[in-house]
Amino acid sequence: MSNNKEINSIDPTTISQQELHGYLLSAVAPRPICFASTVDKDGNVNLSPFSYFNLFSVNPPIMIFSPSRRGRDNTTKHTLENVLEIKETVINIVNYDMVEQMSLSSTEYDEGVNEFIKAGFTQVPSDKIKPPRVGEAPVAFECVVDKVIALGDGPGAGNLVLAKVVQIHVKKAYLDADGNLDTPKLDLVARMGGNWYCRANGDALFEIPKPIRTKGIGVDSLPEAVRNSAVLTGNNLGRLGNLEELPTKESIGKIAENPQVKSILEGTKNSSEIHKLAQKWLEEGKTEDALALLHL
Repeated sequence: MSNNKEINSIDPTTISQQELHGYLLSAVAPRPICFASTVDKDGNVNLSPFSYFNLFSVNPPIMIFSPSRRGRDNTTKHTLENVLEIKETVINIVNYDMVEQMSLSSTEYDEGVNEFIKAGFTQVPSDKIKPPRVGEAPVAFECVVDKVIALGDGPGAGNLVLAKVVQIHVKKAYLDADGNLDTPKLDLVARMGGNWYCRANGDALFEIPKPIRTKGIGVDSLPEAVRNSAVLTGNNLGRLGNLEELPTKESIGKIAENPQVKSILEGTKNSSEIHKLAQKWLEEGKTEDALALLHL
């Protein structure tokens, strides 16, 4: 480890696995939760959460999660053993209403113990595969396992489970008027480091308009005084740079007639006051007006 006043630089091979685990899981977050239900060859049901998880393809629809080998004794988890025997799993999505029960299910119960029962979840038969789904989950994906890729054979090594979605179950209560999943209604949760979780609801949710078929002007197109502003943040500059074109003379002239702007211009014409007003407009979603203001 090398240190300076602001940064610790760490070679991961020089610290303990526990320390490395802490850095990785606290920094790479929030992580979505795969609540995986599986069965073994005898039909015993297992339910366990994994935060090494995400969506990796839409065509075909592939999700990947990773049951890692246990750090303390290098043993494998029941979920991994099950998907190697019966190549099917249901990936249940976790929201706030079920997060405490989900956490309980992560307990290392003995082989053959059904975590649905231990955690108090409703076991619902799947349509196309053997493992059941969680009745309380807002969304559940029935999947067949394409392959399992071992990333190592030592303690903490991951095993990538490539799961192809073959059936989707969505509770209608979580749809909007257009029949799409409604993010605020979903109230999803994600894993952070240690015992921490985060909740995707309320003030934690925000939208960023992004041009996907056109190109934004870029931060480099903004006036130098704006780029080096002591008031405007990087997020403010990013929002401005996402606009598709610079303001016209007409739009700048119109902004100059705004009463708030005239008051500033008739005073000291302090640039920080202009920038503060532009920042306020950005927060109110008046991005084009803010850009025109900053070009006065």
